[in-house]
Amino acid sequence: MTTAEDRTIRLDSARSGSGPATWGQRAIWGVVSLLGDDAPRYNLPVDLAVSPPRPVDRVLADLRELLLLHDSLHTRFLPHAADGGNDPDQLDGLEQVVDGGGELPVAIRTSPAELAPEVGAALLGQLAGRSFDHTREWPLRAGLVESGGLVHRLVLVGAHTGMDYWGLGRLLRDLASIQAGETAESLRASRPALQPLEAAEVQASPLGRRRDEAARRYWVEQLTAGPRQIFRNPAAPELRDDPTRRFPNALLRSPALAVAVGRVAQELGVSDAAVLLGAVSHQLALASGSGDVLFQVVVGNRFQPAAAAAVSTVAQEALFRLTDADRDFEDAVRRTRSVAFGAFRHAAYDKWALDREVAGLIEQEAAADHSYWWNDTRDPAVGPFDTVERPEVPLSELTARTELRWPTEFLPRRNVSIAVDALTAPGALDLAMTADPAVISRTGMEQFLRGVERSIVAKAIKLGDR
Repeated sequence: MTTAEDRTIRLDSARSGSGPATWGQRAIWGVVSLLGDDAPRYNLPVDLAVSPPRPVDRVLADLRELLLLHDSLHTRFLPHAADGGNDPDQLDGLEQVVDGGGELPVAIRTSPAELAPEVGAALLGQLAGRSFDHTREWPLRAGLVESGGLVHRLVLVGAHTGMDYWGLGRLLRDLASIQAGETAESLRASRPALQPLEAAEVQASPLGRRRDEAARRYWVEQLTAGPRQIFRNPAAPELRDDPTRRFPNALLRSPALAVAVGRVAQELGVSDAAVLLGAVSHQLALASGSGDVLFQVVVGNRFQPAAAAAVSTVAQEALFRLTDADRDFEDAVRRTRSVAFGAFRHAAYDKWALDREVAGLIEQEAAADHSYWWNDTRDPAVGPFDTVERPEVPLSELTARTELRWPTEFLPRRNVSIAVDALTAPGALDLAMTADPAVISRTGMEQFLRGVERSIVAKAIKLGDR
């Protein structure tokens, strides 16, 4: 039998303040606010085993330290529009309000210890399946599954306005440090983290404004020069105007790719991230018939230590344009490195200001097709073989273990033809792909993902099958 109880974590005298939202907060808030019932898709869910189990009050105290450490976890957002409305397309400002006090609700489920994983999964679904009310609610939800006064599962759900996947990883590492005895005060002293209000001040400074202007110039130049349509022969263009169509989601899980990508990176003198982006660009060129391809690449922009230690949402998009991407796989990968550096240097900007400029280009029919997305969500601190043995079989045999499945379908996404994510899995590298069926069919999606895997693994096998 499972029983339910609600508790709260009380926060008093925490850091507080208000000011303009950061560029990243504005960008994500604008996206999520337009999604309506589909907004929970952007929530960041985590279901953790607590080992060894800890007393309920101790876990609540740990979470309180986490709230004290990161301002973003007790921040709300207030939109401002000249006409007093809430339409994200009509806003002239977004304010972040860091609350110095308040309460975080915690959902507690009591069950037999052997049922804790099942109860935790159900609780995660309940907490992650609802949209956040950003004007009233802090961007974190918490739940515990306890048995005999000890917590066996900890469930956390972050709002994307409060954190991106890098920020989520930082949050979990900080929580582990707190569980080991650190406090918000000691962590802040040993590892300063850039708080969102501080980041907003930098962005509003003369240096921040110059970076913003340079980035937007770069975007306009690349969009003006790029192809107006990437897929020359879309699968079913008549579906474009069908609002009821669903975007299939495919997941390729490849142990061979997890082994091969590092080998190819070392041989070609680039990062494994460049290998993946280059391979995806090469495959897009082959599949679309356009040698000139563009990706909006999600970038963390956490190059400074204080930014790397922050739990916040700073991810924005770099506009990556690779010409002659269909010519040769190795050539595409090698050139990806330098092209990506240029794109990443221009990936910090005021998204709302950029959107207005891009809308002007689209109205003039002067903008390239920029509806293709790449997101490498892998955490550099977490490898595919950290918890499982590296396979000893030859790569040519390891490809037989590749799995392809179709987890779900999504509602149509604004300005998305294809979106590909890279993820780390135990013993494998995952490529997740969501695509507009008006552009590419399910068969084409499978060919695309397997083509990326084939290009990288084939190069690695040439270097040695083991």
